[in-house]
Amino acid sequence: MEKYTNEMMLAMQNAAGREKVKSMLIELAIRTQYLTKKDIATWRQAWQMAINVENPQRAQLYDVYSDVEIDLHLTGAIGQRKGMVLKKAFRLTDKSGKENREATEILENEWFKDFAKLVLDSRYWGHSLIQFGDLITIAGKKRFDNVALVPRKHVLPEFGVIIREQGDEPAKGLNYRQGKIANWCIEAGNPFDLGLLLKLSPQALSKKNMLAFWDSFGELFGMPIRIGKTISRDAKEISKVEKMLSDMGAAAWGLFPEGTEIDIKESSRGDAFNVYDKRIDRANSEMSKGILNQTMTIDSGSSLSQSQVHLEVFANVVESDADFLRDIINNRLLPFMVMHGFPVDGMRFEWDNSVEYTPQEQINIETMLINGGYDIDPKYWIEKYNIPVTGKSQPSPSDFFG
Repeated sequence: MEKYTNEMMLAMQNAAGREKVKSMLIELAIRTQYLTKKDIATWRQAWQMAINVENPQRAQLYDVYSDVEIDLHLTGAIGQRKGMVLKKAFRLTDKSGKENREATEILENEWFKDFAKLVLDSRYWGHSLIQFGDLITIAGKKRFDNVALVPRKHVLPEFGVIIREQGDEPAKGLNYRQGKIANWCIEAGNPFDLGLLLKLSPQALSKKNMLAFWDSFGELFGMPIRIGKTISRDAKEISKVEKMLSDMGAAAWGLFPEGTEIDIKESSRGDAFNVYDKRIDRANSEMSKGILNQTMTIDSGSSLSQSQVHLEVFANVVESDADFLRDIINNRLLPFMVMHGFPVDGMRFEWDNSVEYTPQEQINIETMLINGGYDIDPKYWIEKYNIPVTGKSQPSPSDFFG
């Protein structure tokens, strides 16, 4: 059993350099996770333990989540959904709705990206407690040195406490919603939420087991069976034939004593595809529906019209995640930053959807503004197209007389 050392949890301090507060003020007893086989029964038992009213324990459920998280289809679907949110441009605006570029640049930093990823992860894992590291200054700009997840197995969000040992009762925990600890962490997700992985786990576990069964089927029936027959009763000769059959491997020939017959039995079992591959395919499509609310953005589609409908559904899912992240930033992160001395008081986080126009859409908008007689600041053209505009040229006589 290893202890969560100060280096791993990172000591925290405020801007004035007051007394450092050890991360969560405790050392968590971190245990190595054992990669035991998981199945539907394991998932159901873990779920029951997690919803225990008196002493909820999510450790076993998180072990199931870790096991199914390595599924490649699941990884791709979650990555697609998270990636669409993380690539969106954003800005911090003042009360008048105008962007404050200096404030926006504060969030254009690694620690903020890590924070955004952890917040989005709470959609799948459920409640997440996010801890902030030391305040540091680089090139005259303040930032957090680190943003990390407090190990989920040691957090009881239903009671708002952190426990040192996995399995400890809530009464032994330390309240992280009060005192100095509350000044260095932010919660994401509902305290009673077990995450989307709860619904996805049965499909992922079934798929994993089905793949193992298919491998076993391949070992039993994938290769023809070689049967050697010999008239010899000599144990040494029989052993020699056995060794020759074994040594043949993938070779198409073998040298055997006189009187030995070799019979190749082809397998007639041809239903493996329908039994195993169809179940795996169904598991993938079910997980796509659970994460993306549709299938065509990650699975193959059949028509353009159907794919457009699926894209609209997916866009709604992405927008829901974007709203979730925006609300946490506005309601929790920005007040948290103000408390630690960041100059973002009165600011509001917004998604900058203007950059999501296609190049042709932007040209159409610019043409409409020009034809409408609106004056556009030359700085716009300089910054966007990197054209050194110095002013408007004067009309020549040829413009009027040809």
